[in-house]
Order: sequence, then structure tokens, then C-alpha cells
Amino acid sequence: MDESHPDWAPALHLGHSEVTDAEEERGDQAEAAVEEEEYRETTETDQLAAERLRAECQFCAQSSAEITRLLQENRELRSELNRLKLDEEFFKDNTEKVRYYTGLPCFAVLFSMFTTVKPFLPVAKKLSQFQMVLLTLIRLRLDLPIQHLSHIFNASRSALSATFADTIDVLYARLAPLLYWPERHCLQATMPHQFLQAFGKRVAIIVDCFEIRTEMPSNLMERAQSFSHHTGTHTVKYLIGITPQGLISFISKGWGGRASDMHITENCGLLNKLLPGDVVLADRGFNIKDSVGMMCAEVIIPAFTKRRCQLDVKDVEDTRAIAHLRIHVERVVGNLRNKYTLLHNTIPASLLLPCKDEEFTLLDKIVNVCCILVNMCPSVVVRPDETEKCAC
Repeated sequence: MDESHPDWAPALHLGHSEVTDAEEERGDQAEAAVEEEEYRETTETDQLAAERLRAECQFCAQSSAEITRLLQENRELRSELNRLKLDEEFFKDNTEKVRYYTGLPCFAVLFSMFTTVKPFLPVAKKLSQFQMVLLTLIRLRLDLPIQHLSHIFNASRSALSATFADTIDVLYARLAPLLYWPERHCLQATMPHQFLQAFGKRVAIIVDCFEIRTEMPSNLMERAQSFSHHTGTHTVKYLIGITPQGLISFISKGWGGRASDMHITENCGLLNKLLPGDVVLADRGFNIKDSVGMMCAEVIIPAFTKRRCQLDVKDVEDTRAIAHLRIHVERVVGNLRNKYTLLHNTIPASLLLPCKDEEFTLLDKIVNVCCILVNMCPSVVVRPDETEKCAC
């Protein structure tokens, strides 16, 4: 082709321009398509992210609601557990529970007693120190079997038996000052008016004996000594003495049921506590006039007929007065046994064995502790207001 021909040049130039514009247009369309695809993908990604975010938010909301529900349920279960758990909170501000489970009049008395003995209590793995005291009081009060108590306190029978014995030892040693023989001026200052009218201010103690049934000992000698003709079974006999105000002021160690009231009185240490001029009120079985007289004191018992058909008028009146006042010791003994029902049932032979290096048995300590606990309760003989009137 001749380059000098002028008609070809514009034609070539025009064709090149048309090709370039088409390519640019196709490029623009491709870029647009790519951008549209990217936009579509971005939109889909955003939509997926939004859906995932909504799902996560919904899951979080459900999880949060479930956590809140579980926390509330946990609080309710913990509160219910605390209500059922036998600890300080179970008895606080609930006098009815304290009286039923321990026999004590209120939580203040129970907690005061606990704080007194707490420093001397051993440490147990399963039980707190308060539960150790509570276990002991519940067994004394309700006489629940050890197997039942093991389920309540979630501990083994052997551990509870050992805890009961250890706690009794602590209560017996540390609460002993609550079972004491009052000074004469204290007795006279609070003497109830019934005693003042009948005997003046001379009555120091009212005595009686009560028996606790026991299992039949395996030893023949012990079996003979413990058989009581009065009850027709094997028993341990205790001499108890109360003041005219109804306070238990003396409790002997346990004697075989065969022992007489006179023998126990003369050998239990009671006579050594009498002062000259004191009066002892007793039942007919206490033939201790000579023994008490050696202490320059006097024993007053209901009159005997002594082969007479009937008593004199004066003897009848005196007997009525004595019986009316002496019956208070029977009321105290009845209250002691009814309040702590362990003393009402048959005692196992294991409680009759002497404690190590001591002359007292575990039952002796149990009886002492029960008497101390009764002294921590209001008197069944004299009301507090009556005592105040007498003191005035």
C-alpha cells in the first residue's frame, strides 16, 4: 500500500478509535460487574454478619435469662437449706424450736450456754461446735436413736457416739457451778411463803429418790445389786434434793436399785452439807433421823400410824402440810424426766461403765447435765414474781 495516498490515513485512525472505545466500554462493564459482585458479596456478608449478630444477641439474652434463673434458684435453695440446717440460724428468733429440741426456755439461754462451753469443745470434722452441743441436747431431750441422728447430721454413728460422750464431759465440767448448794442467807431471803408459814426459814432441802431403768447387767453381782423390788426391774437409783424455791441443789451418783433410801442418804455426801438447825423434808422411806441429828439438823417426814387405828388431829394436819410441800420434789423430778426423755427410757449398759480414771459413769454425768439444764429453766415450784414478793 502506498503511504502517499491520502485517503487511507483517516480510515486507519478512525478504526483504531472505534476499537479503543469498545474495549473501554467492555472494561467499564466488567469493572461495573465486578463492583456489583463485590457489592453483592459485601451485602450478603453484612446480612450474614447481622443475622449472626442477631443470633448471638438472642443466645446471649437466653443465656443471661438462664443464668439469672439459676442464680435465683440457687439463692432459694440456699435459703431453704439454711432453714433446714440445724445451726444457729435455725434456732435464732424461734423460741418454739429451742424449747422443742433443747428444752431450754429461749435462744438467748441456749446461746449463752454455748458460748460458755465453746472454748473447751473438741474440733470435729463433720460437725460445728454448735452442732455438737445441739446433738447432745437433742439426744437428751428427744432420745432419738443414733442411727436417726447420723442421717440428720450426716455423720457416722461412731463419730456421733464419741461426740455425744465428749460433749457431755464438757457440759458436766463447765456447767457444774449451776448445780450448787445455796448459802443459808440466800435460802432464807427467798423462802416461799408456804414454807414460812409451816416451818419458818429453816427448810434447807427436800429430798427424794428416783430410779432409771437399765438393761440387765451381765455380771451376776451387778445384776443382784441393780434389781429394784419397787419397780420389779433393773434400775439405777439417784437421790435428788431441791431447795424450797424449786432449784436442784444436790444430785448423788448412781446406786444400784437395790440400795435403800437410807443407805444412799448416809453415803452420798448430803449430810456433810447440812448446817445446825436445818430442816430436811423427806418421805417415809427416809429413816434418817439419827443420821441427820448427828449434824444438829432435823428431818421431817409424814407421821406413821405406829399400830394406831388412825392419826391424831395434829398429826393429820402436820402430815398434810408436809405432803403438800414435799410434793414439789416430785414435780421437779417429773419435770426433769419429761423434759429430757432419755431418762425415761431403758438405759443401755454401755452408759453404766465408769469413765476412765473416774468413779462416775457416763450416766451419772448425763443426769447431772440434765439437772443443770433444768436449773436453767423457770422453776416449776415458784414463779419469778412470787420469789420477788418473798424477797421483798
